[in-house]
Amino acid sequence: MTGAPDASARTRWYGRRRGKRLRKGRQELFETLLPSLRLALPAEPGFGIDPCALFGPAVPRDVWLEIGFGAGEHLAAQASRHRDVGIVGCEAFISGIAGLLVRIRDDGLGNVRIFEDDARLLLARLPDASLGRIFLLFPDPWPKRRHAARRFVQWETLDVVARVLRPGGEFRIATDDAPYAAWILERLTGHTRFRWTARRPCDWRQPPADWQPTRYEEKARRAGREPVYLSFERRAAEPNGT
Repeated sequence: MTGAPDASARTRWYGRRRGKRLRKGRQELFETLLPSLRLALPAEPGFGIDPCALFGPAVPRDVWLEIGFGAGEHLAAQASRHRDVGIVGCEAFISGIAGLLVRIRDDGLGNVRIFEDDARLLLARLPDASLGRIFLLFPDPWPKRRHAARRFVQWETLDVVARVLRPGGEFRIATDDAPYAAWILERLTGHTRFRWTARRPCDWRQPPADWQPTRYEEKARRAGREPVYLSFERRAAEPNGT
């Protein structure tokens, strides 16, 4: 499947941006810490972003992206374990950003940058093969049929994800919503640039070895919903060898 390179940039945000009023300490982090971590898109249309350059003199060995990091538990854990990897987190919900800022401060994480908007806007500006891993963990499933077009996993979005992932890179997805899992599998297994890495049921029923549980995941389990963990590899070439 193919699509227009900038199709994902023509997007409308449907999620929440604000929740409860932030406590004083978290609000101060927005004023003192966030400015040095904030990723802003170039004002000029068509200008891209070099993700490695976002991290200053300490150029990371790789750059990963987490789309919708929630309260930041998983992103902060990955950044702490892989301090030689730069991790960009996309999240528009202010309380979630505040939660990640607390973890960055407490753990002394210098390898995190934050984009406070729809990830599709950022993806459209990234160079080809510039990311080694992308996480999409427990995205909003938009369960109503009329809202299905709001889901992140769409054919045209996957074209952009495939473009920015380097060959051999990983697109890791988790969801506790069975219909959305089926939707994801239909599109990822039908896309010529991705290969589902599962070989047996435990490969998708159990989390990866480096997994960090999230607050939403624990809530889903308490409600009796079992998550699935899906990993897709970016193919180096089309299945026919082209």
